[in-house]
Amino acid sequence: MARNKEGLVLVLDVGLSMHAVLPEVEKVCSMLIQKKLVYNKYDEVGVVVFGTAETKNDLTVEVGGYENVMVLRGIKVVDGDLVEALHQLPRGTVHGDCIQSSAFLDAIVVGMDMIIKMYGTTNKGKKRICLITNAVTPTKDPYEGTKEDQVKTVAAQMITHGMKMDSIIIRTKQDRELDKDVVEENDFLLSVFPNNSSKVYVESATSLLGALRTRNISPVTIYRGDLELNSDIKIKVWVYKKTSEEKFPSLKKYSDKAPPTDKFATHEIKVDYEYKSTGDSSRVVPPEQRIKGYRYGPQVIPISSAEWDAVKFKPEKGVKLLGFTDASNIMRHYYMKDVNIFIADPGNTKAILAVSALARAMKEMNKVAIVRCVWRQGQANVVVGVLTPNVSEKASTPDSFYFNVLPFAEDVREFQFPSLSKLPSSMQPNEKQQEAADKFVEMLDLAPTGREEVLQPNLTPNPVLERYYRSLELKSKDPNAAVPPLDETLRKITEPDAELLSENRAVIEEFRRFFEVKENPKLKKSSRRREKPSGSNEEREGIGAVGEAMDAIEYTSKIKVEEIGASNPVHDFEAMISRRDGPQWVSKAIQSMKDKISNLVENSSQGDTYQKALDCLVALRKACILEQEPKQFNDFLLHLLKLCQKRELKSFSEYLASHEMTLISKNEAPESDILENEARTLIVKDEPKAEQGP
Repeated sequence: MARNKEGLVLVLDVGLSMHAVLPEVEKVCSMLIQKKLVYNKYDEVGVVVFGTAETKNDLTVEVGGYENVMVLRGIKVVDGDLVEALHQLPRGTVHGDCIQSSAFLDAIVVGMDMIIKMYGTTNKGKKRICLITNAVTPTKDPYEGTKEDQVKTVAAQMITHGMKMDSIIIRTKQDRELDKDVVEENDFLLSVFPNNSSKVYVESATSLLGALRTRNISPVTIYRGDLELNSDIKIKVWVYKKTSEEKFPSLKKYSDKAPPTDKFATHEIKVDYEYKSTGDSSRVVPPEQRIKGYRYGPQVIPISSAEWDAVKFKPEKGVKLLGFTDASNIMRHYYMKDVNIFIADPGNTKAILAVSALARAMKEMNKVAIVRCVWRQGQANVVVGVLTPNVSEKASTPDSFYFNVLPFAEDVREFQFPSLSKLPSSMQPNEKQQEAADKFVEMLDLAPTGREEVLQPNLTPNPVLERYYRSLELKSKDPNAAVPPLDETLRKITEPDAELLSENRAVIEEFRRFFEVKENPKLKKSSRRREKPSGSNEEREGIGAVGEAMDAIEYTSKIKVEEIGASNPVHDFEAMISRRDGPQWVSKAIQSMKDKISNLVENSSQGDTYQKALDCLVALRKACILEQEPKQFNDFLLHLLKLCQKRELKSFSEYLASHEMTLISKNEAPESDILENEARTLIVKDEPKAEQGP
C-alpha cells in the first residue's frame, strides 16, 4: 500500500428495508469512486454487501457463519469497472439485520478480515470501513456473551489494526414509525465503536450525498509558535485551517503522441520558454543575463532581484496580541477568507490552561481579540485578524479560538446605502404587508423551530462540483457525450422545493396580493425618464410626493462622471451621485448641482434657462431625499429665494411658485425639520418688498 493512500471497504446494506434508497446509495458510492479516480487514483477499495440471499465470503468457508454477506469486489485499486459495479448493486431478498440472517456486525467483521489480510498491522490510520444501512431491524444474539460484548471485541480489533469506521444511518420518515426499541438498541451498538469512528444520521438523498466522505484531508498546521500577549506572557499554540473552499480539480494538458505500447509514458506536456535579444532574434539570452523590467510611462525600469530583496518587507514570524474589543464591534461581514482555529500546544498543560482561561474570560466579558499574524519566516504579508473564543462543552475537548482575517482600509468597500427605516412613511409597509412578508419568510425558513435544519452545511454537497464529476465520467467514456440533465438530488439543492411551495400556496398568493409585482424594464439612455416640472395635477404628484416616485434605476450609471456639464446636467448629476467608489461623491454632486442651478438662474435671458433650472432643482430635491440630506435642499431653496429678491429675479420666483415647488417635509424625509403643514405654507413665492420711507 502506497504511503498516504487509503484502503477502504464499503459495507452496504441491500436488504428489503433498503430497496427504496438503494438507487441513491448507488449514486453516492459511484461518485465516491469517481472522485478517487481524480484525486487519489492509487487508493484501494473493496465492496461488501449484506442482506442478500447469497453468501460469499472467506470467513464462511474458514469458520462458518457470516451468512447473507457477499464480497462484491475484493480490495483493489480504483478503476472504471468498480464504478460500473456500484451502479448495479444486487437487491437482497432478506432484511439486512433480521434475526434469521446476518447482522451488520457480521458484515463489518468480513470487511475487517479483508483489510487485515490485505495490509496486516501496517499503515495505521490509512484503513477505513464505511457502513451504509438504516439499522431498523433486530440483530441476532451471539453464540456467547452479549451483543455489547461482541461489539467491544470488534472495536478492540479495529483499534489494534489502526482502522476507522464511518457509519451512515439512513432514516426516512417511514423508518421512524418502526420498533423504537430495536432502533435504539442498534444505535447503542454503533456508538460503542472507537472515538475515531464517526456516525451520521441522514433522512434524504441530498444529505446522503454530503454525508459520505469522498476524500481524506489530513489537517496540517499553518503555524506553530507563540501567541504573544506581551513581552513577558507567551502561549504555545498550533493553528489549523477550520474551513477551506472546495475548488475544481486542476486540469492538465494531455498528449496522445506517445506510442500506445509505451507503458511508462506520462503523456505530460512540458512548456519551455526562450528569451531572445531584440537586436538579434537568433541569440538566446541565458538566465544569468536576464533582469526583470517594469514599465514607468514609456520607459522600462530594470530592477534586479537583489534590489527587490533590499526593499522587501521581512516581518518576523509570530502572532502578537494588539488588543481586545467588544464582540459587537466586529461585524460578520468583516470576515475575509477561510476560518482558522487556534489550539493550545497538545500535551502542554500550561498552554492548555492559559488558552482555556483566556477564552472563558473573553466569553464572559463578550470580548474578542485583535491579533497580528505572520505565519512563517520570510512571509511577505502581514495578516490582521480577530480571535473569537470557542468554549468547549466536552470535558475531553480543550477550549480554543476561531480566527478570521479582517480587512485593511484598502479592502473596505464604503457603500452608503440609505436606511430603509428612514424612508418616507409612504414607502413603509403597512401592517398587512408586513404580516404577509413575515409569513413568506417563515415558510422558506431552512431551520424552522422544532424541526431539523434542511440542507445542513456539513451534509450538503456543492451541486456544481457534483454535476462536474458526473459529466466527467460520461466524457471519460464518450468524449462527444452531451452534458447530462440535472439530477433530481441536485435539483433539490439548486431549485425551490416544489412540495413546499404547493403546501404553502395560500401564503404565496397572500404575499402577491399585498404587493404589486411587475417587470422592471431596462431603460435605455435615449428613453431616460425625466421629472416633469409642469404644474398640472398629475405632474404635481411627481414633485410634491417625490419620495413616492423615486426609482433606483435613475440612480445607476456605468459611466463615472466627475463633473456636471452644460448639455445634460440632470443626467450628469444622477450619474455622479450614484458613484460608490468613494464617500465624497454625494456631497460633491449636491454642491455642484447647487452651483449649476445658481448659474442658470443668474445668467438667464428673459427666462430662457428657467425650465432647465427647474429640472435641476427637481433632480436635486429627489436626490436629497434619497441620500437623507433634506436640510441641504431646504437651505438652498431658501437661499435661492433670497438671491431672486436681491437680483430682482421676480420672474423666476413666480415660475417656481406656479409649479408649487415646496421644501422637503418630515413626512418625506425623517431628517427634515419642516413639518408637513409648514412645507405647504412655505411654497416658494415672491414676497413684496417693504415700502421705503421718504
